[in-house]
Amino acid sequence: MDAKPQTLLPFPPAAPAAPLPVPAAPPAPSFAPQAESLGGEAYRAVDRMWEALLGQATGGLSPAALALASFDWAVHLAGAPGKRMELAAKAQRKSLRLFAHLVAASVSKDAPPCIEPLPGDLRFASPGWRRQPHALFAQSFLLAQQWWHNATHEVPGVARHHEDVVSFMARQMLDVFSPSNNPFANPDVIDKAVSTFGANFAEGFANWLEDASRLATGRPPVGAENFIPGRDVAVTPGRVVLRNHLMELIQYAPATEVVKAEPILVTPAWIMKYYILDLSPHNSLIRYLTQRGHTVFCISWRNPDAGDRDLGLDDYRRMGVMAALDAIAAILPGRRVHAAGYCLGGTLLSIAAAAMARSGDDRLASLTLLAAQTDFSEPGELALFIDDSQTRFLESMMWNRGFLSSDQMAGAFQLLRSNDLIWSRHVHEYLMGERSPMFDLMAWNADSTRMPYRMHAEYLRRFYLGNELAAGRVMVDGRAVALQNLRVPLFVVGTERDHIAPWRSVYKIHYLCGDADVTFVLTSGGHNAGIVSEPGRPRRRYQIAAKAADGPCLAADEWREAARRETGSWWPAFADWLDARSSPAPVAPPPMGAPLAGYPPLEAAPGGYVMMR
Repeated sequence: MDAKPQTLLPFPPAAPAAPLPVPAAPPAPSFAPQAESLGGEAYRAVDRMWEALLGQATGGLSPAALALASFDWAVHLAGAPGKRMELAAKAQRKSLRLFAHLVAASVSKDAPPCIEPLPGDLRFASPGWRRQPHALFAQSFLLAQQWWHNATHEVPGVARHHEDVVSFMARQMLDVFSPSNNPFANPDVIDKAVSTFGANFAEGFANWLEDASRLATGRPPVGAENFIPGRDVAVTPGRVVLRNHLMELIQYAPATEVVKAEPILVTPAWIMKYYILDLSPHNSLIRYLTQRGHTVFCISWRNPDAGDRDLGLDDYRRMGVMAALDAIAAILPGRRVHAAGYCLGGTLLSIAAAAMARSGDDRLASLTLLAAQTDFSEPGELALFIDDSQTRFLESMMWNRGFLSSDQMAGAFQLLRSNDLIWSRHVHEYLMGERSPMFDLMAWNADSTRMPYRMHAEYLRRFYLGNELAAGRVMVDGRAVALQNLRVPLFVVGTERDHIAPWRSVYKIHYLCGDADVTFVLTSGGHNAGIVSEPGRPRRRYQIAAKAADGPCLAADEWREAARRETGSWWPAFADWLDARSSPAPVAPPPMGAPLAGYPPLEAAPGGYVMMR
C-alpha cells in the first residue's frame, strides 16, 4: 500500500518567554540495575531462524508441542496403575477374541469377524479381506487400533488437548503399518499382481515418478490441465469492475431480463481460489444465483507473496469487503446488499458486518455464512495443530518466508484424513497402478494459495487461541466490535462431515446473535462438497429451521432433532430465502461497472488474480 504524503504544518507562534525555573538538586546516584528488554531483536531473530530451519525437517510440526503432549500422557499413565491394569485386561480379552475368531474361521469360512471397522473406514471392505490369512491381518490390526484408542484416552490427569494430540500421533503411526498398505498383505493388490503378471507395480512406479516430478517442479497434478479457469471452470460471464492490491471485484452478467433490486456480494476465503463457487456450469452457485434473477458480485483475492508479509486481517476487511461495498454502492446507488461469506471469508464478513452495525451503516440487507465459524471455542480437528507452541513454530516458518505456503496447509488437511487422502491414494495409484480420474473440485483443490505472515498469525492467535470475536475483543478502527449488534437476518450453513468448521461450532452463531433472525441449514457432505451441492445431485439431503429474534434458542443436538428434514440440494431453499428478503418489484439489470464513478469494466471474468500461482 502506498504511504500517504505527510503534510508539514508551520510552527505555531512562539509563546512569551517564561522565567527559567530554579534547578533542583540532582538526585543521589543510584547503582540499582537498569530495566532492560526481556530479549533483544537479534536474539529473537536467532530463535526464529532456528525454528524455521527445524520446521523444514519436521514438516511444520512443533517437536516441543509433540513432546509436551507425549510427556503429559506418559507421566500420567505411569502414575495410574488402575489404567494400566485396565489396558492389560483389555489386551488379554482382545487376544482371546482373536483366538476365538481363528478357531471359528478354521471350522467355517462364514465365521463372522470379531471386530468391524469404524464407520467410514473402507480399507477392509473388499471380499478378499474375508479370506485367510488376510482376515487375520485385518482383525489383528483393528483390535490393535481399538486398544491404542483406549490407551490414549481417559488417562487420569491428561489435558484434553494433549490427549487429542497423542491419539492423533498413535493413529498416524498405526495407519503407516496398516496391512492395507502392504503389497504382501493386501489381497486386492495380490490379485491385481497375479492377473497382470506384476504390471500393476510397473504402472504404479511410473505414476509415482510422474507425481514426484510434478511435485519437485511445482506443476499441478495429472489431469488438472483439463480444468483451466476461464476455459473449463469459472466460466460464468462477467467483468472485473474493481482491482486493488488485494482483490478483484467481479460483476457477473445478468441471466434474466429483470433482476432483484438487491445485489449479492460473495466473499470467499483467501485460503482458496474463489471459483469453488463458480466451478463447472452445472455446479456453479454463482451461475445458479444469476439464473434465479440476482445481480452477483464476487471477490477474487490476490495470491500473496513475500512482499505482502505485513498485510493484516483488517487490511482484508478494508481493501476487500469494504472496498467491494463501496464499489457496489457506486454501481447501484441506494441499494442494500445481500452479503455472503464462505469459510474464512464468512468470518471476515461477520467482523465487517458487526463494525457496520456499530457505526450505523445499514447497507446490508442480510448476512449469509457458509461453513464459517464465529466462535472458535470448539474448532474441531484443526485444533490438533493449534496451541501456543505450534503457533509459535508456524509463525517462525512464516517469518522466514513471509507467508504460509500452500503445501504446508495441504499437508495439515491431508493428515486429518490420512486414510482417504494419503494411504488410499497410495494403494490405488502406486500399488494397484490405477489413476483416479481428475474432476473439477479436485482440480480446484490443487490450485492452492498462500497466506500472509501477519494475517495468518493474527488469525491463529486472536481467533483460535483467544476466541476474540466471540468475546467481543476484535478491534476495528480502535473500537471493539460485537456480533450481538447484528440485526440483519442471517442464513447460516453447516456441513455434517466438516473437519475444518464443524457444524456444531458454526451453530454457535445462535448464541452470539440472539437479537437477529437466524435460519440454520445442516447439509450432508463436507466442508467443500457440502457447499457445492447443486440441484439434481444424488444422495443429497439437508435440515433447516428458523429462529426468530424473539424465539427460543435450542442447543445444537436439540436443533438437529427438531429441524425439518429435506432431500436434495439446499440451494433452492437459499434462493427462496433471499427472494423473501428482497424487494418484491423486479428492476432492470444494472450497467456493468460505473465508469464515471471510477469503476470502469476491466477484463472479462475470471480476471487476472485467479491465474496467479
